[in-house]
Amino acid sequence: QVQLVESGGGLVQAGGSLRLSCAASGRTFSTYTMTWFRQGPGKEREFVAAISGSGTSTNYADSVKGRFTISRDNAKNTVYLQMNSLKPEDTAVYTCAAAWGNSGTRQWARNDYWGQGTQVTVSS
Repeated sequence: QVQLVESGGGLVQAGGSLRLSCAASGRTFSTYTMTWFRQGPGKEREFVAAISGSGTSTNYADSVKGRFTISRDNAKNTVYLQMNSLKPEDTAVYTCAAAWGNSGTRQWARNDYWGQGTQVTVSS
């Protein structure tokens, strides 16, 4: 069983940066593919970024490519989302998820564990 806790959200101005963290419990963190999702006000949940268990493979949504970077520190059981050049449309609740598989994690339901989410608000 895995528990995921996000942190690092807050209010930033457009063009600013923020780093989100997702801390996981358990001993097998390195075996999980980790994925970030977000859901803005009045919008559907969408995939943001994913990283393989080893950290060697990453994937990004087109909307954040070149601005966001996903990384992980398996020794700390933590995955990060570095967000640069933030835009008002990035405003959302950001949630991390863990999956035993290494494919299909772009879909919310294909993950096995989910965090509670952290709010990111970008002002214009």
